[in-house]
Amino acid sequence: MDTISHAFWGKGLFGYRKHGSYSILFGAYPDLSSFGLYFLYNLIFNSSNFKFGKPPIETIPEWVISFYNFSHSLVISITIISLVYIFFSKDFWFPMLAWPFHIVLDFFTHSIEYFPTPIFWPISDYKFNGIPWSNSYILFFNFLFLLFLFFYRKKQFLLRH
Repeated sequence: MDTISHAFWGKGLFGYRKHGSYSILFGAYPDLSSFGLYFLYNLIFNSSNFKFGKPPIETIPEWVISFYNFSHSLVISITIISLVYIFFSKDFWFPMLAWPFHIVLDFFTHSIEYFPTPIFWPISDYKFNGIPWSNSYILFFNFLFLLFLFFYRKKQFLLRH
């Protein structure tokens, strides 16, 4: 799934309680912490050869793959969210749920060929061969469901006020 959609899913599902604006950040966090950093790295250190688009997997540095594995693991996200809930804030954990939701969406919308989601990393290296999010049907239904979600949220907001 694309990073912007993840941010919208985070806001739509987990952005209606206290600290709700953080749901946008946590919805996008797994991609920002791997590909976002890689984008910035290329912009700063490789700007003359910089190209938009999907780079070949063999050209991506190992540190990006390591950050991807860390940030796209349910084991890691649930552990960190649990620690935040126990030791930091009973309110802040809810918008953080956008992070594991991002992982679950990616699990089904990434193929084995390009950045499959390591959902149980570091316990297991299991990966699922999903339908890539670039598939026109996935894109269409993603946008359609996001529209429904935000219409629903708007209706709920109007009913409460």
